[in-house]
Amino acid sequence: MKAFFWVLGLFALAVGLVVAARYNSGYVLIVLSQHRIEVSVNFAVALLLGLVVALHLALRAIQAVLRLPTEVREFHESQRRERGSKAFMEAVQAYLGGRFGRAEKAAAQAMALEHAPALSGVIAARAAHEMRAFEARDRYLAGIETEPEDADYLRQITQAELLLDERRYLDALAVLDRIKDKHTAALRLELKAHQLARNWDRVEALLPQLDRRNVYDPLALAQLRRTATAELLRQRALDLPRLTEAWQKVPADLRRDTLVARAAAQAFYQLGAGATGHAIVEQSLEAHWDSQLVMLYAEALGEDALEQLQKAEAWLPLHPRDAALLLTLGRLCVHCSLWGKARSYFEASLAVESTYSAHLELARLARSTSSEEEAMRHSAAAMQLALAQLEEVTGGRRRRPL
Repeated sequence: MKAFFWVLGLFALAVGLVVAARYNSGYVLIVLSQHRIEVSVNFAVALLLGLVVALHLALRAIQAVLRLPTEVREFHESQRRERGSKAFMEAVQAYLGGRFGRAEKAAAQAMALEHAPALSGVIAARAAHEMRAFEARDRYLAGIETEPEDADYLRQITQAELLLDERRYLDALAVLDRIKDKHTAALRLELKAHQLARNWDRVEALLPQLDRRNVYDPLALAQLRRTATAELLRQRALDLPRLTEAWQKVPADLRRDTLVARAAAQAFYQLGAGATGHAIVEQSLEAHWDSQLVMLYAEALGEDALEQLQKAEAWLPLHPRDAALLLTLGRLCVHCSLWGKARSYFEASLAVESTYSAHLELARLARSTSSEEEAMRHSAAAMQLALAQLEEVTGGRRRRPL
């Protein structure tokens, strides 16, 4: 409707101009030095309008010519952006589809065309890493600009993750140390790197930050804390004062944990502090019974073995069919020279569960009493059980001869 009114208005204007020109008898006189030019008003107006239109068209043409280089530049830039976007999408699709060679090539093209250079560089680096082209991977990561800050963070996180996957955890830690404000992903990578580097003190220091950020569920975090504490105690097994100091810093709930108690007891045994190790085992077993831990109770025995035997026998009514406890009781009896009682405990352990450890103990006991036939019988049974366990572990596979 609006266009109709415009057309109608133009027709009305044209009719008005024609009517006005028909009844207009005026003229325009142009006087030059020796010439006089006389034209009608209608012609003068038409000529003036024509000049204005011609001047406008000329100015438009000049403007178009001047803008031509800019428009050509913008056209090429648009084409470049379109090619870069197409290459980037092709790289993403190929990477997610597992076609890493094609992904690297497309991402490198997108990076060269400056389309999302940080993301393109990361995809190219990850694709090269999957193909174990580590030099190309490092080259792509080095080509990512450090500005803006987000691009630098993305480059460092990717580099640290890929170095960890290559098990170059020390290099990964060097990269992570350059990150000032570590986000959750960086903390997880740092934790993994310290675990691989066996920096258990640093692992223990990171756990409160991970707990505050709810990175892990409580069970996983508790397992990490148990493992870190146990490994840290094993590392302190070279010096008794340092080990004692480290053990005193362990929270009460972790002291009763079976994994931590096992590591602490073994560490104290290595340093000749058997009594301390036995006390640790006793406290942990009173809180949480563990058959593997009770086996340690018969190690590093000293003069208080008889007292230990009495304490261990007090556990027997609560765990009468625990083969490990019965085996431990037998070993304690052997140390106390209670041969008949030791034999009874070893045979009771075999009755609950046939193990090569119990057979070996009975074989040693038989040799000490000059019962060679019985010793050979128990030794053969121990060997058969050991071979059966080895076959179960290896699946019956044998190493091929050279």
